[in-house]
Parts: sequence; structure tokens; C-alpha cells
Amino acid sequence: MRELIEENYAHIFEKDLITEIIEVGTLKDVPKGAEMMQIGQYIKSMPLLLNGAIKILREDNDGFELLLYYIEKGETCSMTLNCCLNQKRSEIKAIAEKDTELVMVPIQKMEEWMGKYRSWRNFVLNSYNERMDELLEVVDVIAFKKMDERLLEYLKNKLRYSEDKIIKNTHQEIAYDLHTSRVVISRLLKTLEKNGNIILHRNSIEVVHIN
Repeated sequence: MRELIEENYAHIFEKDLITEIIEVGTLKDVPKGAEMMQIGQYIKSMPLLLNGAIKILREDNDGFELLLYYIEKGETCSMTLNCCLNQKRSEIKAIAEKDTELVMVPIQKMEEWMGKYRSWRNFVLNSYNERMDELLEVVDVIAFKKMDERLLEYLKNKLRYSEDKIIKNTHQEIAYDLHTSRVVISRLLKTLEKNGNIILHRNSIEVVHIN
């Protein structure tokens, strides 16, 4: 575990903090597609990603989901931090975008380290700022961009976690993430295929070229 933590966080945290993380942290492997956090759940520890990626979603009263942002290795989830520090129930859902490895830090240490380590305090504040910027981008996309533009942004983000330019999502899953209908997504994907941007396969999309 030490090697993975140092690889991802040695440039951020002091050596003493790295040692403490190793002492109190719990290593966890999460398979792709597994739900890691549910809405309404109390959070007792926060994740530090070592490998993989996690997507964070919001759900409305009708059960429709909206993709908020992704967490990658070397990062954490600011909304999880908020729930931990304020002892609130989770308002988000977290799902592994790919096979993911992380270390879980107990909530008690989070508060202690805020006053003990400058690097931890800066890491937490920077995480809040980065996630806020991403949330504002989501608001801009929803408010000002058409669905075809939102779909292109979605496919570009998905490519970041694909090693072979194959996006393994159904039309219905994409519709859930973008908070729209499967019919709309299927129509837009057909248009992208006609234009030579993608090739549609059963339950997957092969990206040829996207600007």
C-alpha cells in the first residue's frame, strides 16, 4: 500500500502524513460498476483514489440521475468530505467507472489532520475548489448547451477512462447520466455515426473521431 500511496500523494503530502495514512487507512478494491455510496447513507470515512475512477451522480425525486463529475487517482470527493465533516447523510451516489483501488481514511483523522498538516488542509480546500468548478461547468452545460453538445462532452469525458476508444455503455445508461430519454440519445448517436464520428455496437460505442 505504501508504494501506491507514495506514487499518488507523495508530491502533495508530508512524509509524516503519508505514514499516518498508511497506519490508519484501509485498502479497498471496487470492481467496475459497483455502487460505492448511496443517497441517504452516513459516511464514516473518505476515499483517496490510488487507481481507477469514480463517477458522482445526483438523483431527483423521480429516480432520474445526473452525472456531476468524476474522481480520478490522486483525488478525493469534496461532497464526501462535506458529509464526513458535518456528519450529514450523503446527497450523492458514487459508482466505480472502472476497476478502482482506494484507501479509506477514518473521519476522526480528517478533522485532526486539518489542524496538524498544512498539506492536508490545502488538499481539502483545493478539492472543494476543483469540484465547485466542475459543478459550475455542469450547470453551464445544462443551462446553455444543447443535448447534442452535452452528449459530445460526455463522450469526450468517457474516452479519458477508455484504453481502446470503446465506450461500454448502453444508450439507456447514457440517457440516465445526461438526464434525458433513451430515444433522444439513440437519435443523436445515430447522427454521430452517420457523420463518421462513432461506430455503434451492441452495448458499446467505438469512437472514431470527436473534435
